[in-house]
Amino acid sequence: MADHYDVLGVSREASAEEIKKAYRKLARRLHPDVNATPEAAEEFKNVTHAYDVLSDPEQRRRYDMGGDEQMGGFGGFGGFGDVFEAFFGAAGGGGRQGRPRSRRAKGEDALVRLSLELGDVVFGTRREVEIDTAVLCDTCQGSCCQPGTEPERCDVCGGSGHVQRQVRSLLGNVVTQQPCGSCQGFGTRIPHPCTTCQGQGRVRSRRTVGLDIPAGVETGLRLQLPGSGEVGPAGGPNGDLYVEVHVEPHAVFSRESDDLLATLEVSMTDAILGTTTSIDGLDGAVELEIRPGIQSGDVLKIADRGITGLRSKRRGDLRVAVQVVTPTKVDHKTRQLVEELATRTKAPDPRLAEHQQGLFSKLRDRFRA
Repeated sequence: MADHYDVLGVSREASAEEIKKAYRKLARRLHPDVNATPEAAEEFKNVTHAYDVLSDPEQRRRYDMGGDEQMGGFGGFGGFGDVFEAFFGAAGGGGRQGRPRSRRAKGEDALVRLSLELGDVVFGTRREVEIDTAVLCDTCQGSCCQPGTEPERCDVCGGSGHVQRQVRSLLGNVVTQQPCGSCQGFGTRIPHPCTTCQGQGRVRSRRTVGLDIPAGVETGLRLQLPGSGEVGPAGGPNGDLYVEVHVEPHAVFSRESDDLLATLEVSMTDAILGTTTSIDGLDGAVELEIRPGIQSGDVLKIADRGITGLRSKRRGDLRVAVQVVTPTKVDHKTRQLVEELATRTKAPDPRLAEHQQGLFSKLRDRFRA
């Protein structure tokens, strides 16, 4: 078998870079896509095998110590090598070539979190969301090349993106196909990369995306915006943008499904006599009628003043629980009036209420219609 250094035309003291340059020079002349003669195919096989051995520091060390001659003792398995060549194809181009890898690829998805107030989800709202992600390079428009230049076909693999390599094994010579190391499997090389994006076709930047928030969203819900994520390498299609919603707690109102819940403090006199009052709802004023004799735990329901449903599009209700407030400090005259009231009404003595009518039961269930 010919000496690997002689096959590549380099000295035994050649550097790794010199070996690589010698291989590329020979590959340009002998590759099956350039030279289809049987002699060139056989020579290309030998050149590729020599480069595989000498470009690997450990294999080169063993070869320099005579390891390759020792492996030559397995030549008796040449018949099995012929069988493998029948399956994998000869190095002259009989093997099936895969397509070169595309530089363009889909971009990654992006996730941002958005805080909303409870009032934002009653009817929905529109927000501008800022994201820090990859965008198309304005200089090269995704070509990865400096303006006025373009990718060049790889002169090692001839644009196929793959090279065939011969591997010696116990069963003889096996020819395998691997991505081209010169172009990383793309089939082309970029001699003049864009200086703005360093040949990536994209750069990182902050951008603003308009987002329509539908009514009825809840904390933890993720909204998907197809194609609003980061742009892919070499100007590939954008990934998706996901917006995770967090609804901040409100000081007055809470939420149960699509209903709004609140508690209204009513004075003892208003509870006895009844009154009409107005409260500030999330979407404007709400008129409430306090009937005479209202009790703590009673619930006033105002239909269609809750949250618009995410899917039903029907508004929930506003439910207001009443809490009668008893004064803790009264003057002498007020006390006399209350005592007179007690005498006139002849209120019964304090007693334990039945469970279904007790205050704690009412408080527990006050929002359950």
